Amino acid sequence: MKTARFACIAALIFGMASLAFAAETQRTAQIISIDGSAEVKPANSNSWMPAQAGAVMSEGDTLKTGAKSMAILDIGEKGEVGTVEVSEGSQLQLATMSVDRKSDTSRTLLDLAMGEVLVKAQKVHGEGSKFEVKTPTSIVAVRGTTFKVKVESME
Repeated sequence: MKTARFACIAALIFGMASLAFAAETQRTAQIISIDGSAEVKPANSNSWMPAQAGAVMSEGDTLKTGAKSMAILDIGEKGEVGTVEVSEGSQLQLATMSVDRKSDTSRTLLDLAMGEVLVKAQKVHGEGSKFEVKTPTSIVAVRGTTFKVKVESME
């Protein structure tokens, strides 16, 4: 009897906790176009795969562009967050891509390890919303604007 009661209480607590976290969901980015060559490394993989226009990228995925190449990403549904133009020789990870529909806040963190990106960010909504681009030496945070970030090799 005690075991059944414990199981019911545990299930109730688990159900309430999952409802509390259900409001926050992961967003995706879609590769709109690729000019030249690009590769994607999924978050749960150590292997690079050829990137294709129309492919969907998730949180933790990394995009790498080749020489004389570029790719354009649409972040969020139909550009609700913005677009990112990834220039040649760049490596960009979608570090954080979440939205909490309940509180109308979103968090986007792009990690630029190398190269250059042109970000066209839409105005963020919600007091706690953030759109940031991280580089090896800094973090740029915006609330809605167009800006370029470049990381050069220290060699």
